[in-house]
Amino acid sequence: MGSGARLAVFDRRRAGVLLPLSALPAALGRGGRAFIDWLQSAGFTVWQVLPVGPTGADGSPYWVRSDHAGNPALLDPLELPSPQDAQAAQFLAGSSAWLTDYALFEALERAHGGAAFWRWPAPLRDREPQALARAQQELAPQIERIRHEQYAFQVQWQALRRYAHERNVRLFGDLPFYVAPSSAETWRHRGLFQLRADGEPAAIGGVPPDYFSPTGQSWGNPLYDWGAMAAQDFAWWRARLAAQLARLDLLRLDHFRALAAHWAVPADAPDARSGAWMPSPGEALLAGLRGECSELPLVAEDLGVITEDVSALMRSFGLPGMRVLQFGFDGNPSNPHLPYQYPRECVAYTGTHDNDTALGWYRSLDAGTRARVDLFLDARGAMPEPALRAVLGSVAQLAVLPLQDLLGLGSAARFNTPGTVTGNWHWQVPQGALTAELAAHSARLNAIFGRS
Repeated sequence: MGSGARLAVFDRRRAGVLLPLSALPAALGRGGRAFIDWLQSAGFTVWQVLPVGPTGADGSPYWVRSDHAGNPALLDPLELPSPQDAQAAQFLAGSSAWLTDYALFEALERAHGGAAFWRWPAPLRDREPQALARAQQELAPQIERIRHEQYAFQVQWQALRRYAHERNVRLFGDLPFYVAPSSAETWRHRGLFQLRADGEPAAIGGVPPDYFSPTGQSWGNPLYDWGAMAAQDFAWWRARLAAQLARLDLLRLDHFRALAAHWAVPADAPDARSGAWMPSPGEALLAGLRGECSELPLVAEDLGVITEDVSALMRSFGLPGMRVLQFGFDGNPSNPHLPYQYPRECVAYTGTHDNDTALGWYRSLDAGTRARVDLFLDARGAMPEPALRAVLGSVAQLAVLPLQDLLGLGSAARFNTPGTVTGNWHWQVPQGALTAELAAHSARLNAIFGRS
């Protein structure tokens, strides 16, 4: 059921658009195909889609409930395959290693009103075989629906990927570093995470105080037990990478710095300031991955607190990083996010899903920073066009622009505000926004700056 080999991305100067699938209706069918058609007409050859797994109640694609499953909310309801398709049985049998536990986990969580698995009755919480067998029987109809949702996701995803490849568009995905505390992964693989006896997180991931938050960020995701993972030769990590790379042409490793050292926060701490840096076995993990692949089609998300050990890890494995224009105007002429500092092998952005839109950012600047932006970009209030040109004109092999910046939208169109728990991930592409005129203008910009 594959759609062919991955397509090269860093082979020439390319331009792409950042747009999560959740921003499109019928994303894996009609909506996705229409967007790919627009990308092709606009001269873009990369679509960065963000994570595509099942989400939590807030819709965040970074709240990972399964490393293998897809988000059924992205399905095109008018193009669902028949459960009796000849390939359905083949998919269900070939995916049983993860799908059996995932479908049971989802059915059990729904049966318990959305409660975290550590609040379930102890026999189910602790995966006692008799309790699981009884649940499989009692919840059989729900489990079957979940299994066939995943078959439908596989069929529609691979069809969309073929459609993209036929139009010379690459799919650029994203792998969150951590998984959700109550997830199919933590329930099934409790020994690989730092959990209490009942399965609740004992220590959680986050970051110290930074650009986005003066108290840091506590994400709530359980930390890995790296010793247990190393004892299994990182089999769990190798499986999650393989699952993503089977769908994508390029994959961003979110929070890459945690492969060198991670910020560990006690689960009961009031905020992330009480955390501490702890070492991670990134060298051994990446070496194992490279041993299985002739190449690693990965991009390191190297934003935030980047120390020499992180940079050395990237250099050792030849991984390109990221540059974000919005971070470049602190007055330091050596700031790595200024376009004249970009390396050739990187992905350059006006902003990411965690940033305000370029226009919203510009409007929020203090007078001193705005003066620096106006001087460098010759903006004179005409944002976001000068930001688009600066990123597209940089030496970076891949330039990625959030769709909101191409549309010239303000802060109301922002995807996500880090450190907040409400009001995120709701933005949708306005009907009629993807016009032929915008495509023609984008194609001209891409041609001017030698991108295809």
